[in-house]
Amino acid sequence: MLQTKSVHSGIAPSDGLRILAARFRGRGRPTDRYDVWMANLGPSEKLLKSFLAGKITWSQFGKKYRKEMFAPAGTDAGNATIKNHGQKFTLRLIAKLAAKENVTLLCHCAEDARECHRFLLQDLI
Repeated sequence: MLQTKSVHSGIAPSDGLRILAARFRGRGRPTDRYDVWMANLGPSEKLLKSFLAGKITWSQFGKKYRKEMFAPAGTDAGNATIKNHGQKFTLRLIAKLAAKENVTLLCHCAEDARECHRFLLQDLI
């Protein structure tokens, strides 16, 4: 099962694998609050700053975030045969894990936040 939580919320055994899906780990954030940090699943710094500054709407943020998750990686330009296709492989891996065990996507947003990328990420997976 795939679920979401704030990294600030209590840790429960039912959380299973806890993935911090945020671009920033957080200053002073103890690493025992999550099992793995996947910065690549967080929105880009530019996108996050645009939304937080009110320069784009939540709808625009969602569209751009989805585009980032499926964008081809420019670092693989030298590989002719096998390309890294953005985060697609990571999303598939999390989906497979969540089909077999509990996986919790974490972010720094408050537990009751409705406009948080962790919900968009959950829908993508």
